[in-house]
Amino acid sequence: MRFYSGFALSGDQHFFDPYLKQSEYTVAGFSYGAIKAAQYVHDAHERIDTLQLFSPAFFQTKKESFRRLQMGGYFKNSERYLENFVTSCFAPLPKSLICIGENNAEGLEELLYFEWTSELMESICSKGTRIEVYLGLEDQVIDVAGAREFFLPYATIISIRRGNHFLQESL
Repeated sequence: MRFYSGFALSGDQHFFDPYLKQSEYTVAGFSYGAIKAAQYVHDAHERIDTLQLFSPAFFQTKKESFRRLQMGGYFKNSERYLENFVTSCFAPLPKSLICIGENNAEGLEELLYFEWTSELMESICSKGTRIEVYLGLEDQVIDVAGAREFFLPYATIISIRRGNHFLQESL
């Protein structure tokens, strides 16, 4: 199984252990890592049975002002930006211990401006790859409703009723 981590994160795979398919024919990604996982599957020539997208970064419905605000916050103080970002990923629960990995403005820009397309999804489906999308309904990071609407024709959608961006459930 190949796993792609979220933006600026490392060691985040364990949050998804309850859902991960442990197979050499599975590719999975969380948030920004979902973009990387989908691109990998799109370009791959080997057998991939399942693509698992956990809280895929879905910002294409957001206004340009939102994107500029995010980029500006990162440029102003990247450490503070990442602290606030991680806190919002765990909300409404308290923040858990997470490792911050390599990050840069180019990666954040890619995350914010990436557009999921029907062409990408149809290409993945045409390879016989099954797509699973996991969404936390209390996710305060991505546009959950927009993501659900977009992915529904291509994927099995698994909604975590009280799940945050990391799919952890509040009581």
